[in-house]
Amino acid sequence: MKTPWLDHYPAGVPGHIATDVYPSLSALLEEAFRKHARRDALVCMDVRLGFRDIDELSQALGAWLQSRGLQRGSRVALMMPNLPQYMVAIAAVLRAGFVVVNVNPLYTARELEHQLTDSGAELVIVLENFASTLEEVVDRTPVKHVVLASMGDLLGFWKGQAINFVVRHVKKMVPEFRLPLDGGRTVTSFNRAVAEGTRLSLRRADLGPDDVAFLQYTGGTTGLSKGAVLLHRNVVANILQVEAWFKPVLDKLGDRPLTVVCALPLYHIFALTICALMGARLGMMNLLIPNPRDIPGFVRALAKHRVNMFPAVNTLFNALANDPDFARLDFSGLVVSNGGGMAVQKSTAEKWLKVTGCPVVEGYGLSETSPVATSNRLDVREFSGTIGLPVPSTEISIRSDDGVEVAEGTPGEICIRGPQVMAGYWNKPEETANVMTSDGFFKSGDVGIMDERGYIRIVDRKKDMILVSGFNVYPTEIEQVVSLHPGVLECAVVGIPDSKSGEAVKLYVVKSDVTLTEDDLSAYCRENFTAYKRPKYIEFREDLPKSNVGKILRRELRAGA
Repeated sequence: MKTPWLDHYPAGVPGHIATDVYPSLSALLEEAFRKHARRDALVCMDVRLGFRDIDELSQALGAWLQSRGLQRGSRVALMMPNLPQYMVAIAAVLRAGFVVVNVNPLYTARELEHQLTDSGAELVIVLENFASTLEEVVDRTPVKHVVLASMGDLLGFWKGQAINFVVRHVKKMVPEFRLPLDGGRTVTSFNRAVAEGTRLSLRRADLGPDDVAFLQYTGGTTGLSKGAVLLHRNVVANILQVEAWFKPVLDKLGDRPLTVVCALPLYHIFALTICALMGARLGMMNLLIPNPRDIPGFVRALAKHRVNMFPAVNTLFNALANDPDFARLDFSGLVVSNGGGMAVQKSTAEKWLKVTGCPVVEGYGLSETSPVATSNRLDVREFSGTIGLPVPSTEISIRSDDGVEVAEGTPGEICIRGPQVMAGYWNKPEETANVMTSDGFFKSGDVGIMDERGYIRIVDRKKDMILVSGFNVYPTEIEQVVSLHPGVLECAVVGIPDSKSGEAVKLYVVKSDVTLTEDDLSAYCRENFTAYKRPKYIEFREDLPKSNVGKILRRELRAGA
């Protein structure tokens, strides 16, 4: 196939790279711990942990996890915001030979139950703030062991105690919970697990490239999320691909410790690969932001550091660029602002460049591609509106519905082939077969156009997926749950443009109970959906547009929204 993009790569970026440098992510992390032992690995709430600390803590936690009797390949769920415990837990689970299942801590009980059950997770590490949700469902899941983390666990004794007191008793951020201990289930505090693990020895797992590293859950077109199976080789490959793309720019800073802003949640594939894992390989310090929605607090944290890399989504770039205190910060060290997860808007990119002097470089990827598939050049200053070029060792083919590559400049489905593409969906062979072509391309469901240089522009989404602040929302899931409300006769969900989140969820409802109100439905959705999935707009109608076979026509609803 033609590869026009290779002729437009920046100087110093190879078209193809060796992606088998490490047999596993565990090997990559252990090299990073040795190589960068004297460097800071993270800072959170003004407390720093070094790579040596993460090494020792993850060995202890990993040894403790092994002592629970889990077998190689067992799934361990992590349900926390961006805290030092998350960085330790990722390394511990991988080094112990288990599989990380990343969980959005804001999930509702229904969403959490599905993910724990579908993944078969036997152990969950959860921040106590979200334990009440786990309590609701744990008896209906395979979970045998719970590790209960507190906000201040790794922040030093006195500071940790103070933070836990404020979180629990002043801000009242920890709802009451009582995790059941029947059936042999255990509940252990995070610090106790680490302390007990220091008296044990971590048995090195002989992991290979084809062992599973992550089950990264993504929205399901059938109404339930599904786990993208990311092998060790998939994620290692993407780390090396992105590093090769960034290297010419980062090399200009010399071999000194760099700081990356980790405000995107670590349970999201973007931050997981770029901040946590590539950051470890390059010896970067992660500035962990547990709550990026607190813009004043976020800006205060940024003011204390000279940051070099800033991954974010459009909504976060926009919120910061319009904050007067942010504009007063020192951006002299900022060389990479990479946008992903959702389309970067031109107005946001121009405002960010004006404030920081560093252009937003937009890329594109999915959970199924570990995630990065394309990126714009880092030396480009002007906003282009494209998602850039395929990264090294990646092929992009724009294809018609019947799988034939279309002519240059013609819209078609963006199909991706490369070492970062997932092995498939967890226990879903039919869905896997539906998204993979016979010649090994992953069908993204996004419609794009490739120009003569190999630059790609997204023009539409083939699926009905809604992208809210970088998170996938699938209408079928919302519709299935809303339709269970006794006052709903039928319903449909579409995405509509939104200046803050890119898109917002709009729900159309035909009532079966005339007394049903918008407030009733809003309350029902709050109980059943995490925030980004909840309908922002609800409209009642007498009927919904349908095809001649009775299928609700979402496209007509979108057109009239």
